[in-house]
This record gives sequence, C-alpha cells and structure tokens, in this order.
Amino acid sequence: MMSSRGPLLAAAVAAAALLAGCGASPSPAPVPVSATTTRPSSSPPSSLTAAPVSPRPSGPPTALPVAPGAGDLPQTRAFPSTNSAAFHDTMQDVWLAVITGNARLALPAFFPRAAYQKLKAIYDPTADWDNRLWYDFTLDVAAAHRVVDPDAHLVRVIVAGYDAAWVYPGVCDNSIGYWHVSGARVVYRQHGEERSIGIASLISWRGVWYVVHFGAVLRSAVTGIVDDPEVGPGVAGPAGSC
Repeated sequence: MMSSRGPLLAAAVAAAALLAGCGASPSPAPVPVSATTTRPSSSPPSSLTAAPVSPRPSGPPTALPVAPGAGDLPQTRAFPSTNSAAFHDTMQDVWLAVITGNARLALPAFFPRAAYQKLKAIYDPTADWDNRLWYDFTLDVAAAHRVVDPDAHLVRVIVAGYDAAWVYPGVCDNSIGYWHVSGARVVYRQHGEERSIGIASLISWRGVWYVVHFGAVLRSAVTGIVDDPEVGPGVAGPAGSC
C-alpha cells in the first residue's frame, strides 16, 4: 500500500462524495450471491452458497449494514466466511454502488477507516484512507459504472479462498495481521450474456471480508480502473500482494 497523495486530493474526495449522492436510480431487488470459495487447509470447509438476505424495501437505493462498529473493535484471526450475511451484504452493496455509480452505497463494504487507523504503521493513516484508498475506490466505482449496464443482474461472486493468506504484522507497513485474497470475480448477466469484473483486493477485519482495492492495488495515474473485465466468469486470483 502506497503513502498518502497528500492534501491536494482532499477537495476532490469531498466533491466525489457529493456527486456520488445525487441522481441514484431506484434499487433493484437483490439476488442470492453464490460465492465459490475454498478455505486454507487449517480451517474447516465452507458451504458453497452464501446466505440469502431479505429483499430490499422499495424506494431510494439503500446500503445494507455489514458489521456496524466492527472497526472500533480489536482484530481477530477468524477466517472470513463467504457463507454469511455479512459477505452477502458486502457484495450487494458493492454491486449497488456499481450499477448506480454512487460509491457511498458501498461504504459499509469498504475496509473501515477506524480499523485502518489501527492497522497501518504509517504517518497519518486517516489521511491515507481518505485521500488514497477511498478516493481511488470512488474513481473505480465510476469506471465500473461505465462498463456495467444499470439493468445488469448480479449472478455470483467467486473468491479464490485457497489463495487467501495471513499477512503478518511488519509486512506492507502494517502493525496488525489480516487475511488477504486477490482477484475475486463479480459475475453478472447483461443483455443475456454472462460477464464479470474483478475485485483487486479483499482483506479481513474480525472475520469479515472488506474491499480495500477495487480496480487496482497500484496505479500509475489518478484515474478509475476496472479490474480485468471479461466475457464469462473469468479466473479468480492470483495470490499475493497486501
């Protein structure tokens, strides 16, 4: 993870947040997210189907709670389940952000700022979260919104759990360990064709997967990126990174 881009992006962050809150279309009914995953050999096997959630109420699109207040609590070594309401709500919120173009709808699915403040052994992790992590996420949501039709339907999310690794303290400027997995695939149906995009990096806090990098972990320019858009489900992974 890179250092903060500094205060020059703060105004852009605020502008992106304001723009993201405008012009959202009504929320579509959710679908059960089928999440294929394999846990590390030290963990018990998991089910292949994520727990369904109740349909969203009609009206303006609304984010689903993932793990309210979890960022204020200590980290645990629990391996994140893809067969849980928390994972399902995370993926529904990411999907809702993509099809509406409103990144703030995925805020519950994004790695909590309070947890990041504990995690990073860097100068001013709060500014790094605001000006780099979250700002990059808003750019990537806007880029994905231009690729994914607002009428597309989420089919499933594929997580290469066999590639998940525990990142120990001291690696990547971190003071606390966490689980990490790269290249999850968001599979959707658009105009009768199955397509997919990637999630560059998921990391854990207290046994819940959160998005920390959506389009890319590193980028050479301050611009939105869509991770490996493909016809079909694509290939989850590879392992590595932070």
